[in-house]
Amino acid sequence: MLEDLKKKVYHANMRLVDEGLVVLTWGNVSGRDPATGFFVIKPSGVPYGLLKPRDMVVVNLEGHVVEGQCRPSSDTPTHVALYRAFPAIGGVVHTHSIEATAWAQAQREIPCYGTTHADQFHGSVPLTRYLTETEVDEAYEANTGKVIVEAFEGTNPLERPGVLVPGHGPFTWGADAMKAVDNAVALEAMARMARLTEQLRGATEAVKKALPAYVGEKHYQRKHGPNAYYGQK
Repeated sequence: MLEDLKKKVYHANMRLVDEGLVVLTWGNVSGRDPATGFFVIKPSGVPYGLLKPRDMVVVNLEGHVVEGQCRPSSDTPTHVALYRAFPAIGGVVHTHSIEATAWAQAQREIPCYGTTHADQFHGSVPLTRYLTETEVDEAYEANTGKVIVEAFEGTNPLERPGVLVPGHGPFTWGADAMKAVDNAVALEAMARMARLTEQLRGATEAVKKALPAYVGEKHYQRKHGPNAYYGQK
C-alpha cells in the first residue's frame, strides 16, 4: 500500500541526516496521500542507517496504523493534529535541530532580520505556548499538535510553514514531505542567522532594527504572492 509514497517519505527522512538536522533518532518526516487521506511516517526509534522504505508506517487520520510492522513515530499524534487542522499541507517534519531548538528552549520567536528569512516566512517564526501539566499528562503528543494549531488560529499556515514549541523544538510542513524538509532546512538557517545577528548587534538593538516590514513583504510576495516572479514558470 502506498509504495511510492513510502519511498518518498523514506528519502525525505534520510535527507534530514544529509542536511545535518538530526542526531541519533531525533527526527521524523511524514507525507500524506491526498486520495486516501492516509499518511506515511517514520517508525519510532529506528536508527536512520537501518531504515528501509518498507519500514515506513501507514496511518489514518484517527491515528491508527493501517499498514506496517513497526510502531509509528511517537510524534504521530502531533502529525495527525496538523493534518486534520491544516488540510492544505501534505508533509510534516519534526526535528531537534540545534539552532532552531535553541530558540525554542529560549522561548523566543525568531524575528525577521533579513530578506533570506522573508523569502521563506511571512513574518516571524511563531512560538506556541507551553502545554499545561494536565495536557502533558493526558495526551502529550496530541496536545502538542493542539497548541501548534492554536498558534495559527486565523492565519494561513502555508505563509509561515513552521513553528517552535517552547522547550522542545521545531515543526515544519509543506505541500509534500520534501517541501516540509525544505522548510526545516530553511528554518535552521534562519535560526542561525538570527542568532549571529543578535550576537553582532545585541539582541535589543537587533530587534529595534529588524528588517523593515515593506522590504519583507516585497520579498515574500515576489516568491509566493499572486504575481510572484521568482524562479521559472
